[in-house]
Amino acid sequence: DEFIEVFISTPLEVCEQRDVKGLYARARRGEIKNFTGIDSDYEAPESAELDLNTAEISAEAAATKIVEYLESNGYLEG
Repeated sequence: DEFIEVFISTPLEVCEQRDVKGLYARARRGEIKNFTGIDSDYEAPESAELDLNTAEISAEAAATKIVEYLESNGYLEG
C-alpha cells in the first residue's frame, strides 16, 4: 500500500525513435556505459498494477488510465 507500480512498457525501438537528445545513439556507439536496454539489462516488473504501452496509447491516454486506476481503487476521490 506504499506505492503503485506502473510499467510503461514501450518497446526499445519506439524509445529510440522518440529520443530527441540522442542518448540511445550515443549508448549504441559506446559513449554512454550501462545504458538500460542497450548494454544493461532491464527486467520488467512481474506484477505491476498497471502496464501501459505508449506505443499503442498516447501519453494523455496513459495519464487518464493512471488517474482512473487511482480513483477506482480509492486513492483519489473522483
